[in-house]
Amino acid sequence: MVELTLKTTVNEVLQRHPEAVRLLNEMGIDTCCGGADSLEEASRQAGKNPEEVLKALLALLGRQG
Repeated sequence: MVELTLKTTVNEVLQRHPEAVRLLNEMGIDTCCGGADSLEEASRQAGKNPEEVLKALLALLGRQG
């Protein structure tokens, strides 16, 4: 299994975990035009703490953050 990191792109997250789209949208992460951005960059663009976004994703997917 490939681990999610802040360098993982939004598109990679959604390809592997389509169920994450709702969480990302709720957090203001651009899942369409910004899909090529890393989680870190997309989080910053949305005004969110990248570590918190990653932690929320990992919690959603049942992994420790």
